[in-house]
Amino acid sequence: MALGDLLPWIVGGILVLVLVGLVLYFVGIYNRFYSLKNASEAALGQIRVAMKKRLDMIDQLLGSVKSYAKFEKETFEKVTAMRASVGSAGPGDLNEIEKESRSILGRLFAVAEAYPDLKTNTTVMNLMDAVRGVEDEIARQRYTYNNISQQFNTLCDVIPSNFVARIMGLSKLTYLEFEEAISTPPKIEF
Repeated sequence: MALGDLLPWIVGGILVLVLVGLVLYFVGIYNRFYSLKNASEAALGQIRVAMKKRLDMIDQLLGSVKSYAKFEKETFEKVTAMRASVGSAGPGDLNEIEKESRSILGRLFAVAEAYPDLKTNTTVMNLMDAVRGVEDEIARQRYTYNNISQQFNTLCDVIPSNFVARIMGLSKLTYLEFEEAISTPPKIEF
């Protein structure tokens, strides 16, 4: 067999190898997108759990505080509505729930400050410590989610993964901002 007879087979084999390599590369990009997407959903789930915990604790604090002061019925209704909506909330909704729950916590702490007996109540002190722990957990999970979102969004922007993102119809993830948390964290010290 002459080299001229083998040349089409060699070129064909090289083309098949290049094509297989490209397909595997794009499959890798595809898998990376879905790995990041699943990780972001898991982080959002953890944030939802932590925010529900926080709202449950607010509810318990409200129960402790209401025996010392009359707290508006509206506050109880807001906490209940927020707790119900956390499970299905997207990143934008979680930003709003975060802002509102911090506002309620601030008002609740102000009421607690006004009553010296309440400040020394063991139940209230334990709940305040638990709230501090949940605040830290929310901050850690928000940091994790935003890092994952940044990686995902970068893949959506850079070549060649942006082609894969367009083909798959993927759009960038929304960052969790919780701006109020940065500017005015709730006071949880007595």
